[in-house]
Amino acid sequence: MGETEKLADALRGDLITPADPHYDQVRAVWNADIDRRPPMIARCADAADVSAAVTFAADRGLPIAVRGGGHSVAGKGLCDDGLVVDLSRMRAVTVDPERRMVHVQGGALWQDVDPVTQAHGLATTGGIHSETGVGGLTLGGGIGHLMRRCGLTVDNLVEAELVTADGRLVTVNASTDPELLWGLRGGGGNFGAVVRFGLRLHEVGPTVLAGMLAYPLDDAPSVLANYRDLIVDAPDVLGTIVNLRLCPPIAAVSAHLHGLPIVAVVVCWSGGIAQGQSFLRPLREFGRPVLDTVAPMPYVDLQRMFDATSPPGKRYYWRSVDTGPLTDEVIATVVTHASRITSPLSSSPIYHMGGAVGRVPAEDAAFGPRGAGHDINIFGAWEPDRTDRDRHIGWVRDFSEAMAPYGVGQYVNFLNDEGADDVRAAYGWRWRRLVALKRRVDPHNLFRYNFNIDPGWTDEGDT
Repeated sequence: MGETEKLADALRGDLITPADPHYDQVRAVWNADIDRRPPMIARCADAADVSAAVTFAADRGLPIAVRGGGHSVAGKGLCDDGLVVDLSRMRAVTVDPERRMVHVQGGALWQDVDPVTQAHGLATTGGIHSETGVGGLTLGGGIGHLMRRCGLTVDNLVEAELVTADGRLVTVNASTDPELLWGLRGGGGNFGAVVRFGLRLHEVGPTVLAGMLAYPLDDAPSVLANYRDLIVDAPDVLGTIVNLRLCPPIAAVSAHLHGLPIVAVVVCWSGGIAQGQSFLRPLREFGRPVLDTVAPMPYVDLQRMFDATSPPGKRYYWRSVDTGPLTDEVIATVVTHASRITSPLSSSPIYHMGGAVGRVPAEDAAFGPRGAGHDINIFGAWEPDRTDRDRHIGWVRDFSEAMAPYGVGQYVNFLNDEGADDVRAAYGWRWRRLVALKRRVDPHNLFRYNFNIDPGWTDEGDT
């Protein structure tokens, strides 16, 4: 029996190789700019399959990539020279309403989670797009509409089932292994394959006050200054995202606005509707908005509202920077570079942090930094048949370099191809603690297809 046959025989799921007629379909991920050809893809049916696949790889010294939702811009769920542990068949979601907990398998998307939790009037911070994978978002941090009220997704991670590099299935929580739980809260996929997440839930919805305000991009300096003044005293129940882009062709927007250069403010008020209407009035009455869709709506509809703006099969590339307040200088830089956008699919969302995100003690999670006022994500996107890739990537990089002087940190999940030094810088003082944990649970760095914490790192940088 050959090597691949041994693994195939050990799985309840499927082992896909380049000889399989469905290979190209299986290896495809959300970002079409990623084109990797793994020699083996283990499409696992359950935790026992994951354990068998990891054990197979460990015995042979094969590096492992873990694919959850397949939504990584950097394509970290695929590799060219190892084994892909594909969790996409493992998407079960179970709610424990009495304990306000949801248990989510490692391959689930947020579109699997939100409708189930909202049936009980509960939610946790999920991704802005419903097609985002739970695993990658959670392990790296978890920015979303509810973060100022409920904390980041990672702040709500209270338990995980994890297959470690030696093939063992372990339950990780504050009692069994608090240090490993700390590492999972922001350390990415460095410590194993998480087959189940246990996430804390909060009373949310099912109706929230949400929608989008849009203004011509020419008005962006005054709109952003007014927005900056409003959010100084914003309560935690208000989540906002500013976005500078060409108006997308989505159902919530009239066709005559499609393609118009805009600055948009997306709001989610998860408190009382009447109170939200009153608080948002100065924002909605400012200037000359070309669009105002803010209204009571189901939270699950908000979570799906922007799926069409970044569909699978396009090419994507991004950078980001955490900043403090939106000073006049920051606003001027953002507006200047947003006005040079190269594609109708590209955008520059600005996420308002603070609230519950900033109140979590820095030492409670590997995520950081907590003190940023905003995260600015410079999001390049273009059609797969275009031949001007360098132009779109150049816009992202130029924008990123212009924002660097205002940076106070970087969000790991928004890293792309920056390299080991930038990964280390993103973790800051947490880095040495993460290296020590990596040496304990994955000393041979089998789980290296991520924003990698190399167990061989030393203070001199030798590996």
